[in-house]
Amino acid sequence: MGTYQVLLRAVEPLDLEMLYEQENNPEVWGAGSTLAPYSRHTLQQYLQDAQQSIYATRQLRLMVDVLQEDGVRVTVGAVDLFDFDPQNLRAEVGIIIYAPPFRRKGYATQAMRQLIRYAAGALQLHQLHCSVAESNEASVALFRKVGFEISGVKKDWRKTSQHAFENELLMQRFL
Repeated sequence: MGTYQVLLRAVEPLDLEMLYEQENNPEVWGAGSTLAPYSRHTLQQYLQDAQQSIYATRQLRLMVDVLQEDGVRVTVGAVDLFDFDPQNLRAEVGIIIYAPPFRRKGYATQAMRQLIRYAAGALQLHQLHCSVAESNEASVALFRKVGFEISGVKKDWRKTSQHAFENELLMQRFL
């Protein structure tokens, strides 16, 4: 693996086509609660709203860029803070590295570490939490690596097929 630097940045209008492709990829819908495709119009509205404060929208998406040793900057994913609760100083977190060739290279770990510093410093949050399918070993390992602990199990929480369900892990990190 070459030398690289992971950078978090605000969502830009130029990200529309990438977001359209990723938000409409049924392969990743299981990680969240998406059940239907998003229109470009809906995503354009989201991009306009994304310029507002996290205190107004209660969410924040940051794009994950990798600055490679040759100086080329590549967008590889996104991190989200959502269900932001400024009264109780907490937020839920999610991360996705879009394409399989960019996964398992340490980008998600670096992005999460930067997001944790931002949440603790700029937002002065007390805790971050996430919900992860018990079968998603890579995500469970990532969150453990950056200091999250399993604090609960929601039994048969996610429907995986016609008659099958799986557990969802509630993970927390105190800042």
